[in-house]
Amino acid sequence: MPTFQYRAKTQTGEAVSGALTAGDRRAALQQLGRMGYFPITIEALDAPATGTRGQPAKQTGRPWRRRAMTRRDVLAFAAQLHTLLRSGMQLSQALDTLARRSTKPGTRAVMEKLREEIIEGASLSDALSHHPREFGQFFVNLVRAGEASGRLEDVLERLTKHYEQVGEVRDKVITALIYPAIVGVVGLGTIVFFMTVMVPRFAQMFKEINRVMPLPTRILIAISDIVLTFWWVPVVLAVAGVLAYRQLVRTPAGRLWLDGWKLRLPLLGPVLLMHALSQFARTLATLLENGVPVLTALQIVEGTMTNQVIANEIRQARARVTDGTTISTPLAKGKIFPPLLIDMLAVGEQSGEVVPALKNIADTYERELAQRLKIFTTALEPLIIIGMAVVVGAIVLSVLLAVFDITAGIGR
Repeated sequence: MPTFQYRAKTQTGEAVSGALTAGDRRAALQQLGRMGYFPITIEALDAPATGTRGQPAKQTGRPWRRRAMTRRDVLAFAAQLHTLLRSGMQLSQALDTLARRSTKPGTRAVMEKLREEIIEGASLSDALSHHPREFGQFFVNLVRAGEASGRLEDVLERLTKHYEQVGEVRDKVITALIYPAIVGVVGLGTIVFFMTVMVPRFAQMFKEINRVMPLPTRILIAISDIVLTFWWVPVVLAVAGVLAYRQLVRTPAGRLWLDGWKLRLPLLGPVLLMHALSQFARTLATLLENGVPVLTALQIVEGTMTNQVIANEIRQARARVTDGTTISTPLAKGKIFPPLLIDMLAVGEQSGEVVPALKNIADTYERELAQRLKIFTTALEPLIIIGMAVVVGAIVLSVLLAVFDITAGIGR
């Protein structure tokens, strides 16, 4: 078993130091607790080299590689690890159990790597930091705070709850967009089918009759001919659009402009803003609740924001924080965070209940998000259906006008 060197204080406040052997870092902390010591630092002898604050000195992972664990895998990892540790199992044994349970090769490899590093004497947070694509700053810093306070199980339970709540909000957004997307795809497919299959057949039939068709019918046939002849133009434009979009999001200025444009979109913009605000409040509350300093918490929250406009506002607010605690005033100087959020946060700061205030803010904006989603889908679905009905109706009407004209000619 690895040997750990520690510095601690006794119940009377006397500083002590020494070394002990344990299966992993968590077992060493438990052993110090049974001895009546309050640990200050604990390091494994011959432990892997790390950078400042337990961060790896060098990351060997390829930044472009595919993630070995999805968000759902990380949620399951936190929940299952919490259960195993709560049952009294040592950390290395718990990770070995998770590795054997996993049916995904990527997840199993991560669990095995974490177990190896724990056995070598690394802390769980240090081991997790070697997998930044799977476990981001948010996860790693909360685990580090739990290790420092000796309440790792509680932190894992809060992480599980946090990821469940964030996942529920994300699922609501995705679910709300599924039906309009399906209606739009089916409608577009119907139009393409009419223009490339049905209209050319009617056009050939009308041509054989050798009769001048009504103007709407001639326009429809001309559009169909253009679609069949220049079908490659939309394909080229789509490819060019994708390439231009990818190039745009690679530049900070382009990403900032695009995210700002998204927030200004009618119907969809408020939905994106409500989602970002609820995520901001929920994540910041979880970090502060687990003892992460305010400035560090704001930096981590900034990294979790997918919208760069909001991330920039948080970065500027972090730079304005002077006393290290009050954040409502710096946030108020920006133009993104609404007055309701600022006021609720300021009340929480004045009463010393920042975390409950942030949780209340998250609940408020999640309810607002649900309402915005309902408005968005209620308005979007009929717009798509009406738009598709108008286009398909125009196609059918143009064909019927020609049929009626031919029928009338036969009658004469």
